[in-house]
Amino acid sequence: MGMFATGVTIIAAGKEQYLHVMTANAITSLSLDPMLLLFCVGKEARMVAHLREYPQFTVNILRASQSDLSPYFAGMWKGEEPPHFEFAVWGDAARLKECAASIRCEVHEMAEGGDHAIVIGQVTGLWEGDEPADPLIFYAGKYRQLAEEQR
Repeated sequence: MGMFATGVTIIAAGKEQYLHVMTANAITSLSLDPMLLLFCVGKEARMVAHLREYPQFTVNILRASQSDLSPYFAGMWKGEEPPHFEFAVWGDAARLKECAASIRCEVHEMAEGGDHAIVIGQVTGLWEGDEPADPLIFYAGKYRQLAEEQR
């Protein structure tokens, strides 16, 4: 699956002092009517329990300039100081400031998928950042960017 290029997102569940955040690239659109998306998370991850208590979440699509946030929220940060980031309250959820786009959702359903939970979210809001988006891409174990002529 590492040969399948994906965008990189930050999932933020809850808001303010109840915020729990993780990195995810297993995200997909599921339905247009109703508007649904899904992401996958390890069944033992704290995010699963957190979503049961705080079912509002956002999918925040990272810009290439935010690549440090991916390992930070994946628990693999090696730096001395955490990278800079801020969240803004957005309804009953939190949106990552300065990202390319955010999708606000409410948990619609959670299903089992082997050792992962499949979280299906019903979209309740869309936010698009300023252009150019310059999305962060993950391919073959490395972060990438679109070529200049593709932006």
